Amino acid sequence: MKRKIALVCAAAMALSLAACGSTTSSSESTAASDSTASESTAASDSTASESTAASESTAEEAPAEEAAAGDFDATQAITVISREDGSGTRGAFIELTGVEDDNGDNTTQAAAIQNSTNGVMTTVANDETAIGYISLGSLDDSVKAVTVAGVAPSAETVSDGSYTLARPFNIVTNGEATDPVAVDFIAYCMSADGQALATEEGYIGGEGAEFTSTQPAGNITVGGSSSVSPLMEKLIEAYGAVNPNATIELMTTDSTTGVTGALDGTYTIGMASRELKDEETAQGATATVLAMDGIAVVVNPANTAVEDLSIDQIRSIYVGETTTWDAL
Repeated sequence: MKRKIALVCAAAMALSLAACGSTTSSSESTAASDSTASESTAASDSTASESTAASESTAEEAPAEEAAAGDFDATQAITVISREDGSGTRGAFIELTGVEDDNGDNTTQAAAIQNSTNGVMTTVANDETAIGYISLGSLDDSVKAVTVAGVAPSAETVSDGSYTLARPFNIVTNGEATDPVAVDFIAYCMSADGQALATEEGYIGGEGAEFTSTQPAGNITVGGSSSVSPLMEKLIEAYGAVNPNATIELMTTDSTTGVTGALDGTYTIGMASRELKDEETAQGATATVLAMDGIAVVVNPANTAVEDLSIDQIRSIYVGETTTWDAL
């Protein structure tokens, strides 16, 4: 009997210990599960936080990039820059674009007037709302030339006729030149060397003939168009190396003054960046085409509102019909 009781007690103790072990294991398992779940939750929270931060960063950067790409305000008023009355560039520009009609020059009264090619370039380069026009040969990176009816201004497009804003650079005399230095210098300008120099400077020169100077001595004055003047300066310098006996003074004014100066004797040779008028030829003015040149329509490099303009859009701006960039 005592032995049976002892066996029963031993069995009860064994069952009790097994139950305790099961409870401990269960607790450890639960703790491990809880730990794993906590770690998983923490990892998820961390990933979510990083994702949120990345999204916020991208959201902040996007407007900045968009702002950088669209800094130019196209609702701003267009600042129209034109040349002075008497400028050959202005005369050719208003004729070729239709700004001039049977009633005369219709350039808007709001236009700011500059008296030289450099003046136009400097003004446009310093005003992001400005538009102007200059000699193609004077074009540099300080301004941006727009295409006209889809055609970029270049010596090639002027030469083949696809760029329509083009005009002659004329040297002007009162009848045929008679001064020995003037005759020799004009012959040099029209020679193969002179025409090659014109082409090298960005204008459209011809083939020209071979030239041998007669070495005349004396002084002459060449004056007129500020557009022709940069090329003329190069030609005078080159001629000086060929004929050191001659002295040539260069005076930069405008085309109309160049023609009248040639007629009244102020200049031995005048410069005009346009065709001569009927009344000028009637007085004896004689033109020799030195080279062809394009007229580049230029805006500020910061102006992202326009890359191409039609002739009608250019006319509309210059007569004052279109007054803001977003109206184009």
